[in-house]
Amino acid sequence: MFDSIGWGEILVLIVVGLFILGPDRLPEGAAWLGKTIRQVKQYATGAREHLRSELGPEFDELRKPLEDLRGIRDFNPRSAVTKHLFDGENPLDPPLNGNGTGTNGSGTAAKPPTPAAQPPKPQQPLEQGERPPYDSDAT
Repeated sequence: MFDSIGWGEILVLIVVGLFILGPDRLPEGAAWLGKTIRQVKQYATGAREHLRSELGPEFDELRKPLEDLRGIRDFNPRSAVTKHLFDGENPLDPPLNGNGTGTNGSGTAAKPPTPAAQPPKPQQPLEQGERPPYDSDAT
């Protein structure tokens, strides 16, 4: 909840609260704020539990796409490259399901990773008057 608030901001809020409420009423204000935040958390938890009881197993089906979107939103190219290089995982590969195989979104099994290709043969220098190969995809 307070992930984006640092210690500096909290200190500023305490000093502002001290100036506005004064040293006598500051503990009462902090207690009221804590009680209010606790009530809001209880209301949110109660609403979530009520939805879970009403929807049953469909609730988890609704949460999964939202969690996938959250994962895409938090996608960071630098961390993806670091994770891929050092952990050996490709963040763009489909996740594995219970039997150890991935799916490609259409319900069919994903292709297993291909083995490393053979290194290319060393190229021979061109003969006199020979034209270099032309790659239409590269130009």
